[in-house]
Amino acid sequence: MRSTMGEGPLTITDILRRGQEYFGESVVSTFDGASGVATATFAEVGARAERLAAALRRLGIDGDQRVATFAFNNQTHLEAYLAVPAMGAVLHTLNVRLFPEQLVYVVNHAEDRVVLVDAAAAPLLARVLPELRTVEHVVVVGDGEADGLGEVLRYEELLAADDGGFAWPDLDERSAAAMCYTSGTTGNPKGVVYSHRSTWLHAMAVNAAANVGCTEEDRALVVVPMFHANAWGMPYSAWAAGADLIFPQRFLQPEPLARLISLTRPTISAGVPTVWNDLLHYSESHELDLSSFRLLTGGGAAVPRALVDAYEDRFGIMLLQGWGMTETSPVCALSRPPRGTAPEEARAWRARTGRVVAGVQMRVVDDEGRELPKDGKALGEFEVRGPWITASYYGDEDPSRFHDGWLRTGDVGTLDEHGFMQISDRSKDVIKSGGEWISSVELENTLMANPDVVEAAVVGVPDDRWDERPLACVVLREGAAAGPSDLAAFLAGKVASWWVPERWARVEEVPKTSVGKFDKKVLRARYAKGELEVERLPGK
Repeated sequence: MRSTMGEGPLTITDILRRGQEYFGESVVSTFDGASGVATATFAEVGARAERLAAALRRLGIDGDQRVATFAFNNQTHLEAYLAVPAMGAVLHTLNVRLFPEQLVYVVNHAEDRVVLVDAAAAPLLARVLPELRTVEHVVVVGDGEADGLGEVLRYEELLAADDGGFAWPDLDERSAAAMCYTSGTTGNPKGVVYSHRSTWLHAMAVNAAANVGCTEEDRALVVVPMFHANAWGMPYSAWAAGADLIFPQRFLQPEPLARLISLTRPTISAGVPTVWNDLLHYSESHELDLSSFRLLTGGGAAVPRALVDAYEDRFGIMLLQGWGMTETSPVCALSRPPRGTAPEEARAWRARTGRVVAGVQMRVVDDEGRELPKDGKALGEFEVRGPWITASYYGDEDPSRFHDGWLRTGDVGTLDEHGFMQISDRSKDVIKSGGEWISSVELENTLMANPDVVEAAVVGVPDDRWDERPLACVVLREGAAAGPSDLAAFLAGKVASWWVPERWARVEEVPKTSVGKFDKKVLRARYAKGELEVERLPGK
């Protein structure tokens, strides 16, 4: 027996039309970094997306060619998010923080034909432009100089040359819509291609009440860079729901971000814990009003329990932890407490990695690939699959990352019978000491609960007796005098005694990757070169 339901395709064109037609008065705001906010309605942005599509057609984009963006979080980047996939081309968001050689690699590997570049980022692109083999046109957004880019086109001039309107083509929902390259710490970045269908389903999943629950009443502050996993899907989910969109450009430092929040009064946002931690510390010496927020989510790295507590105690804001990867679009889990949770226990649940969202399948496997029990105790590597999970990399076979149709995540932890996952570590970061595992994530989170500690990163280093031991690299609050013995004493009773590090290093800042995660390979390299001033506790 066959269903009699209709079969309309799930495409970004559908998302574009919905926002433009049904939520035409919703507003897109773009911050100038000071006190100015430029605004446009969804109807206006949709009309500009039509003009952009027409302009790209004139430049020869008539199939699934790649159109790259080298841009920050702003309205014109949103216009590309909508126009490029809806016209049948593929949006390739370039990470503005990549090393030059990595940038050259991803542009050439993706065979980008057109690059839309913010004027503020033009000097970074100019350094590598001669090495970009397939780029035919560079379009500069904004009025800034474009020195070093040669002959360029100007975005506003291109849009003004068209009368408006565009006949959006019918598209296969499984065709490519966008692509993003991983920020891998070893080897070349790997391309992940998102389909129209996967993007549509991911946006609907994010908007489910069991997850973020974005509605027309919300104002969504897009903190996650738009070059990173489609800004975790927020531009599409918010546009589909009719929620106002707020873009901070590149001004994510605490002072301008606080100013933008005051000006626009957002209700939801998502970002790496570093952003929320920096904003929290800013509030200790500055006036900060976050009362407009109903929900914040953190991801990309473990959200410390201390951060969850601080946002609820100081601001009355619920901070949820989410988990995902570039390969997973990225949302796969969110830490909403289970039904019946007592208020005093809710924070502990929100500091967990999260509960698997509907649509995603997850399992934990051992070193031989055998599935382990979902009992919250068996420790193994997480594998995932689902309609918005990649099944392969673009033009780059890597069978080590895929197992019987499942994506191997590289994250190690436990999964319980109710679908709650708890990550202990990245497989490359877990510390094996004397044959037993030590979780660097748990050590870091516990250390960051100390009021004297701003950041803490723990890495495994060689040890003659135990093979590996933890080295704790800490950033102390200004004026704090806590030393290794004080911090070791703080850990006592909170973690296993043999987990407590004997090696400690005070650092000015924990190095970060291009998307704001702790870059532990840099710390390991600095230790190996003797560049860290390490203090070893006596008797250890």
